[in-house]
Amino acid sequence: MFCGWDWGSTVHGVCLLDDNGVTVKTWMVNHADTELAALFVELAQLGDPALIPVAIERGEGLVVGLIARAGHPVLMVEPAAFKASRPRWGAAGAKSDAADAFMLADYARTDGHRLRRVEPLERATRELAALVRARTSLVEARTAASNQLWAILAEHWPGAAMLFHKLTAQITLAFLANYPTPRSAARLGEGRMHQFCRRHSY
Repeated sequence: MFCGWDWGSTVHGVCLLDDNGVTVKTWMVNHADTELAALFVELAQLGDPALIPVAIERGEGLVVGLIARAGHPVLMVEPAAFKASRPRWGAAGAKSDAADAFMLADYARTDGHRLRRVEPLERATRELAALVRARTSLVEARTAASNQLWAILAEHWPGAAMLFHKLTAQITLAFLANYPTPRSAARLGEGRMHQFCRRHSY
């Protein structure tokens, strides 16, 4: 049997074909641990995972790791090659996760010998990859928050944005916490500013 897995941001289309290309079952699975675990259990009931390769247009990531740890061979399908092969399944219609999952499974059935098998990553590598993804998300969130703060200050309190060397510095954030508006800083003279800087070791 052959399995096709169409990756979606929240929902995954999964299709299982027999050796003759007949659909055994199709699933639409949410990106949730419980649903993914239930899917792997059901696949194992339908056949030996080691004998059911899964074709997917990804070579790494959380889901790829889950598929490999469930015992399935993972076949990496190059998106460009898969796109070029689409005409064999007829005229292009409305794209759907279920249809793509079927085509990926059938592609594995007919062209699996040409596809690269993805080897499971070591635990340390998986943990490092997870940390890198988490750090990237954190940096993106921080950048977005910083840009939003810049926009607000540019409109309502431009002086505070230019006072220190960096908007995200602790001294800048402390200043904004103490003086969030121009009005709150109206009586901020040299003496008070000196005390503020000393208080924050600046």
